[in-house]
Amino acid sequence: MQYWIRKSLVLGVITALSGCSVFINNAHDEKNYRVSEQIKVPADLKKPYQDPEYIMTPAQYSQAMPSDIVRPPAQVLNVAMGSWVEEGDKQTRIFFDKSDGIDDLKSFMWTTLNELLSEKQVTATDNNEAKGELSTDWYSIHTVEEVWFWEEEKEVSKQKFKFTIEQKEHQRTASMTTELLDYQSKDEILTPILRQQLEAGALNAYVSQFDFKYRQLAVEMNKQKGIVSLELGFDNQGNAALVTEQSLEAIFERFSSFIEKLSFTINELDNDKGLITATYEKPDSSVWDSIWGDDIAELPLESGQYQMLLSKNSTGGTSITWMDEQGDTLEPGTMNDLQQALVKVLRKKGIDI
Repeated sequence: MQYWIRKSLVLGVITALSGCSVFINNAHDEKNYRVSEQIKVPADLKKPYQDPEYIMTPAQYSQAMPSDIVRPPAQVLNVAMGSWVEEGDKQTRIFFDKSDGIDDLKSFMWTTLNELLSEKQVTATDNNEAKGELSTDWYSIHTVEEVWFWEEEKEVSKQKFKFTIEQKEHQRTASMTTELLDYQSKDEILTPILRQQLEAGALNAYVSQFDFKYRQLAVEMNKQKGIVSLELGFDNQGNAALVTEQSLEAIFERFSSFIEKLSFTINELDNDKGLITATYEKPDSSVWDSIWGDDIAELPLESGQYQMLLSKNSTGGTSITWMDEQGDTLEPGTMNDLQQALVKVLRKKGIDI
């Protein structure tokens, strides 16, 4: 028996095996650069203004070196809660305002910095919390990228940084500044732009760690305040459900009181089973309701009886499985719309569950 191989398959294999010759790296081509003479303006016309800073003498330039390539400066990303940057700041710096839940801003920032270094497995050579200054040993902002088997793996540059925390007198605002202390690389020369990019990269890594730490703090604050964070997830049986970090004991009674404010009438509460049976009556909103600011929240549900089964989940929180009168779980799409509607009510009314 003969086996015929498609030409397209053979061509694909040849192309893959000869990648070095098929894929041309234009970055290594020699390039010539030329500055031409300026446009001659007729005598009867006015010559347009040209900024002297950008005037170049007509000449021929060949084979520009990689170090001459223009790089854009990196941007400090103020993505964390309460963070901001000063426009035109000459330093690589970001400011943080004291947000809810942070008792000591400088201490919070210092702890965040040490957690970042621990995560990156970087040691500190100079650590002075009183001054808010910390210098690091060698570590790399940029990680090694995967290369093709015919390419050589380039050595990643190493850097040493100094982190400085400065707190204002009122102690409600503090800044974090990064400064490159030392640099090593066999492949790339340190230029002013590269220095700024590395400093911004180190600072952005810190901002990301600050954001993560504050989000954890916000979750703990929500638990203490009794404000439930309703997310869309799954119960222990894999059904689409509302999920909260609150314990079953803490949420059962408050949740039943909450849905009563949303046009539900409680029919039965079974604490042992964690089951709430309630009847929903879709509200009739009128023009007068909107005029007097008494908009009634309407849920994406039809009028009728529903069952809500509250169960402990594997993370110690609670799942809320929503079922119809026959005990069938609602569709994931309906659960998604329901979750958004409930969260909207929580935010608008400021209701504590």
